Amino acid sequence: MALTALDAGDLALPRAMAEAATEIDAALDTLLPQVEGPESRLYEAMRYAAIGGGKRLRGFLVLEGARQFGVSRNAALRVAGAIEMVHAYSLVHDDLPAMDDDDLRRGRPTLHKAFDEATAILAGDALQCHAFTVLAEEDTHSDPGVRLELVRCLSRAAGPRGMCGGQMLDMLAEAAGEPMDEVAIGRLQTMKTGRLIEYAAEAGALLGKAASSQRHSLCLYGRDLGAAFQIADDLLDATASAEEAGKRTGKDAGAGKATLVGLLGLDRARMQAERLVAQAKNHLDSFGDRADLLRRLADFVIARRR
Repeated sequence: MALTALDAGDLALPRAMAEAATEIDAALDTLLPQVEGPESRLYEAMRYAAIGGGKRLRGFLVLEGARQFGVSRNAALRVAGAIEMVHAYSLVHDDLPAMDDDDLRRGRPTLHKAFDEATAILAGDALQCHAFTVLAEEDTHSDPGVRLELVRCLSRAAGPRGMCGGQMLDMLAEAAGEPMDEVAIGRLQTMKTGRLIEYAAEAGALLGKAASSQRHSLCLYGRDLGAAFQIADDLLDATASAEEAGKRTGKDAGAGKATLVGLLGLDRARMQAERLVAQAKNHLDSFGDRADLLRRLADFVIARRR
């Protein structure tokens, strides 16, 4: 499939993603209530970072994975909200002057610009902590074993061998200023971006106590989807305007960051993304027609312009 927009008549995925985003924002509004008192500024900053804007790709993956196994919508929305909190915290910290030093995120000022750096750090920390609180609560699932597995898998995806570790590798590579090969870049991007997307795809199976084979299929789907998503993100950084992307673009090349786009060039990187999308969709064969939105989502991640 070429990297073109979705057919105009194919509205099922955009409609489903828009509805899911509305539901996830409503869940976050409940999970991150407005409060009074000295801590109100912290909650305000957390809400600013987590509610509104964004594709809600990770949350949508949770909801669609859960739908394969008849999981209650409320339980799935709580897990979707938790992973969106973790994702929001990572963006808040990523945007700080000590990291990427960005002043635009989702088309509006980054959190440290809208508030201040110290508040941004605390808001990111608090979002991460609160996400695990949500997963551990009985309202998320009646089975404590399921809640434990949700917590364990997310902490692994976000921790030193996942998102945080990938960010460290990225910083070390940038500081070294030495070229990385395709394998090293793939490992970096899998850790930094892919592991959280893989968890989002797996979470519905965890909630539904799915068979290990089905859980494994969704993990593999999420792994390939995450890799394709990162390549698409790098392509956007290289080709889209800041207005299109909703954030500053061209920063990877300017900072000398190691990306597959920089290593392979635009055309070969697009071809790699297309191969990954095809692989991702193949992992869904056992789910039949009910996984059609997940298949369309795989096409969407490399067709998007934001």
